[in-house]
Amino acid sequence: MSTRILLFLLLASLFPTAATYAANPADEVWGASAGVSISYDTTLESVTAPKRVEDDLWQRLRAGMALAELDSPLVDKQENWFLDRPAYLDAAFKRARLYLYHIVEAVEARHLPMEIALLPVVESAYNPRALSRSNASGIWQFIPSTGKVYGLKQNGWYDGRQDVVTATGAALDYLAKLHDMFGNWELALAAYNCGEGCVTRAIARNQARGLATDYLSLDLPTETRNYVPRLLAVSNLVREPERHGITLDTLPNRPYFQQVTLPYPIEATTAARLAGVDMDELLDLNPGFRRHVLHSESQQSLLLPIASLDTFRNNLDAEESRRIRLRSYSASKGELLTQIADRFDVTVKWLQDHNPLSLKRGKITQAQTLMLPPSATKVSQNAVPVTLSTPPSARKPVPRATVRTHTVRRGDTLFGLAKRYKVTVADIREYNGSLKVLRPGTKLHIPLDS
Repeated sequence: MSTRILLFLLLASLFPTAATYAANPADEVWGASAGVSISYDTTLESVTAPKRVEDDLWQRLRAGMALAELDSPLVDKQENWFLDRPAYLDAAFKRARLYLYHIVEAVEARHLPMEIALLPVVESAYNPRALSRSNASGIWQFIPSTGKVYGLKQNGWYDGRQDVVTATGAALDYLAKLHDMFGNWELALAAYNCGEGCVTRAIARNQARGLATDYLSLDLPTETRNYVPRLLAVSNLVREPERHGITLDTLPNRPYFQQVTLPYPIEATTAARLAGVDMDELLDLNPGFRRHVLHSESQQSLLLPIASLDTFRNNLDAEESRRIRLRSYSASKGELLTQIADRFDVTVKWLQDHNPLSLKRGKITQAQTLMLPPSATKVSQNAVPVTLSTPPSARKPVPRATVRTHTVRRGDTLFGLAKRYKVTVADIREYNGSLKVLRPGTKLHIPLDS
């Protein structure tokens, strides 16, 4: 036996891991988790093959963690807070499945600590529609003023704070700016929570007293004092879920959605039908739209699951645009909404559901553009679409002779109106929509007989 072989066998006996890598050099790309892992099963201990970093989004996230540990019992306290509320973590990570790949990509592109990708767990439990008492909204919880500073459009059609893609870009820009301002991530994160002025004043107070100005030494609001420990607690749970007794469902390291540019405004229900996706999923991917109208003046891009892109494009190409493209109407100040509804053969309820209306006593209070149904459909009280090719004589509009108009007064109720006009509440709803609230000045269609 040669001297080289004897030397190799000796090294192998002393350093078995090194010998394994020498025999399998391809394993070196597996990252820090290379080797075998033991699944925690009380009935059976089984050896499972490790996942490659490039296949596992959680591993990619862990590999980019860079925040320093915080020497404070607050971190353990916050870990216990989350462990005592497994439903909170479960809901947060289920929502994160849709968005986390995009956020990890954005954090990585800016060379920020990967713990930042978990900040929405602390802020909103990854709920894009979360709204705080201070009117902060979205997964990153922007207040309106800060959102506008960072380019998040907010109007009656669309709220960029709830748009995961645009809000993520704005949040990371803001955090990077705060890091440049304060010089470390602990103070930057504190400022993200309570504001730049809050942290600046706390630093100034300590400097005046000759005290330290690090995060733990500052006199900060209770929520802010717990803010960084809470993020580090979430990071610890994600870094070592087995040690903390939790299970993280596998997340593939690939995008879930892709942006599609809309050629014209359409209803969200139409987009869901064309893509072949559930309406709830479409709205979860596009929470920035405040109405169920995908309006080009507010946001031209629509997020769709990658698996549905071809279906959407093919169906959009095959559909006649006049059947799905929403029309617009420039309403003048003082116009009655009921008159607009009658003119375009739609219900008041449809106009209210699909437009951010500014009304007073049923009148438009300022000139604005309204969305109307596609020109090829006629939305009546029963919401039955009728094509333009249908002869007028074949259509079945609500006979005006069988309907009276009632102007809602203060104190009116559906039950009272039904009793007064000798009809049922269901009859009134049939002609006017669900009518969750009766607003004084609103005109209702009341059938003459039940």
